[in-house]
Amino acid sequence: MAVTSGKGGVGKTFISANLAAALSRRGERVLVLDADLGLANLDVVLNLHPKITLHDVFTGKAELEEAILPAPGGFSVLLAGSGMVEYSRLTSEVRDQLLAIIDKVKPRFDYILLDTGAGISDVVLFAVSLADQVLVVATPEPTSMTDAYATIKVLATQQSRRAIKLVVNQVGRLGEGRTIRGQLQQVVDRYVSPLLGGPSEALKLELVGEVPTDTAVREAILRRQLLMDMLPGCAAAKAIGLLADKLLA
Repeated sequence: MAVTSGKGGVGKTFISANLAAALSRRGERVLVLDADLGLANLDVVLNLHPKITLHDVFTGKAELEEAILPAPGGFSVLLAGSGMVEYSRLTSEVRDQLLAIIDKVKPRFDYILLDTGAGISDVVLFAVSLADQVLVVATPEPTSMTDAYATIKVLATQQSRRAIKLVVNQVGRLGEGRTIRGQLQQVVDRYVSPLLGGPSEALKLELVGEVPTDTAVREAILRRQLLMDMLPGCAAAKAIGLLADKLLA
């Protein structure tokens, strides 16, 4: 499952890490792969200091097994290096290496979450193309919704996606996620679905979760701790638990 967003700063990596912890608590074998190859920050969120990253695997300095690390929360991670300019563009070499890594780890896990970069660069779109399912993270902010729509349109037209899951983060009230999903679906129905070849090819957005604005989230991020471990009873953690339940159902 690719966890992606149109805009940065919407909590995509936060959702990826805590969703992985929630799935692990439910008995699933989970790997989070930091697919934001050039601007990785999953290690920061998890307070990990890896000596071996995907970059070392790509360059042959380390074996894949050495780069798969245990994370707080009971899941595994494959971390990327930050500030790697060579990964800002998709080359045939990066493409082949990512494909090979996914093929190798796929049999070992029930869920692989690809924490992609934001936007619609070729690196992001290729990472998303590797996934069976796509989870788009958005917030109620107008720029986030606009960029989420742009991402959804590209995934529908370029990757033939006909079903995309949506998580609305930082909602101010219960039900706000449903409203935003409805607004996005309305625009998709009007401007995207007609491009896809008729009603049978229409794109459907499925709201799988809404995570409320919660002061505990900022506290967990500043402490570099998983919210699911630090304050599992807070509103945001409960919402991520419900998201995990919905995905498993």
